[in-house]
Amino acid sequence: MRCSVCGAPAQVEVRRRNQAFCPEHYRAWFVNEVRRNLKRHQMIRKGDRVLVAVSGGKDSLVLWDTLTGLGYRTTGFHIQLGIGDYSKRALAATRAFAEERGLELLVVDVRESFGLTIPQLAQSTGRAACSGCGLSKRYLMNRVAADEGYGVVATGHNLDDEAATLMGNVSRWQTDALVRQGPLLEEREGLARRIKPLYTLTEREVAAYAFLAGIEYQHEECPHAEGAKSLLYKDILNRLETRMPGTKQAFLVQYLKKVQPVLKEGLAGGDVELRRCERCGQVTTGSVCAHCKLWDRAYARAKKRRLLLESRGFDPRPKVDRLKPASEA
Repeated sequence: MRCSVCGAPAQVEVRRRNQAFCPEHYRAWFVNEVRRNLKRHQMIRKGDRVLVAVSGGKDSLVLWDTLTGLGYRTTGFHIQLGIGDYSKRALAATRAFAEERGLELLVVDVRESFGLTIPQLAQSTGRAACSGCGLSKRYLMNRVAADEGYGVVATGHNLDDEAATLMGNVSRWQTDALVRQGPLLEEREGLARRIKPLYTLTEREVAAYAFLAGIEYQHEECPHAEGAKSLLYKDILNRLETRMPGTKQAFLVQYLKKVQPVLKEGLAGGDVELRRCERCGQVTTGSVCAHCKLWDRAYARAKKRRLLLESRGFDPRPKVDRLKPASEA
């Protein structure tokens, strides 16, 4: 197998494109894919400061590495979830990446900010850990971006993630979610623009870039992810992809191109009115946002189980730790 660009021995094959690349030209191809996505959707505009959501895994670290290499003004944002050693290793990988490259990193520890870890939140509410975790992460990304003056939040969702999400939403015809899904969610009052520059690149392709770029990342999956429906959808799509290369990309891209515009037109005028949460002041659709409701419920039950002092009240303001580049320290 030879590199499609220079003819040297290839190390990475991209079957859906019928191409193969040597290490040098694979990295160049990957970066060009990201660059095209950014330009195609005008994800980052002149003067934008970008907050990159970084978990410590390959997708988010590769995204941060690529955006920084393309010259964008980026800051990493890591949420410490309190999931035992898994979370400790995630933070260690993230800090090491930032320190080696002299990048600024913001960190919010959920327990330090709100009094409970994500597993304790799940225990106190009776909801699956992934449910409370996802809600809290979305809230914190929006809140920290607004508080710190970032106009864009970038996440490392790859093609596998997006295709699996689409399959799940289509299987239940979640029209609200289907209308919003895509590589770009424009800013609204109080909410930063959300972008997914890796949405056309598979998990395997991201892993190949991380290996060739020498990016050290946390390899293990979250222990609470076992049994998640998204893994089932990914398995189904992987089987189709093996038999028919390009299935994932066609499924996602053709939906965004041909189906989503029809849905948006059909649901025109159905946008809900946004207001400010009475508790925390963040954007929501009701009088109190879902994040504050969830944590209020958790506090009531956690106090009964003596996980929290009876006198402690829920404060929605996160405590942000800053890791400055060595040159600014």
